[in-house]
Amino acid sequence: MSNSDSFIDEVTEEVRRDRLFALMKRYGWIAVLVVILLVGGAAWNEWRKASARASAEQLGDAILAALEQDDAQERVSALTAIDAPTPGGKALLHLLTSSEQASAGDDAGARNSLDAISADAEVPEIYRQIAAYKALTRGGTDITVEDRRLRFEGLATPGSPVRLLAEEQLALIDIETGERDAALTRLQALLEDAEITSGLRRRATQLIVALGGTPGEVSAG
Repeated sequence: MSNSDSFIDEVTEEVRRDRLFALMKRYGWIAVLVVILLVGGAAWNEWRKASARASAEQLGDAILAALEQDDAQERVSALTAIDAPTPGGKALLHLLTSSEQASAGDDAGARNSLDAISADAEVPEIYRQIAAYKALTRGGTDITVEDRRLRFEGLATPGSPVRLLAEEQLALIDIETGERDAALTRLQALLEDAEITSGLRRRATQLIVALGGTPGEVSAG
């Protein structure tokens, strides 16, 4: 390579370097901003996770402390004093509170706690349906048979986590209202359901036998 070629290469490289520096001066802030955003986003995400974890631990500690009270009414008071930071946490608190209220003999209070969950649109649907089911099974003279039937039918829809349990309650309502054949048909359908649990299968079988039917046979109506 001649001296002239070497000189041209050096000049070309210097021009490229000058252009690169000029671009960095002009647009370098964008790269810095991207780095700041990435680092800041990662830091925020970690802080959010740590905050949520700490909040959950704090809620768990408060619940455990409340449940350690000797008297059911004291446990109820301690649970209602807890402030849950999330809809799921509130649902859990109401479920625990309703259980303790029932232990204290306060069925009306237990139903109110459960109704508070089922009526809260922010609570995940699975909690709302479980609460609605538990509230209905607690009964109460203020709920008519037909009202219970309508509500359980609403819980017995496909995809509901309490569908089969609601079907069992509907069969019990059929028995309560003297509709033996309807109850047998519903119970037989339960036995054929692929999602039935062993406990529910056992209860359905016992009811069928108690009604004079044979498990696996459809009532003649």
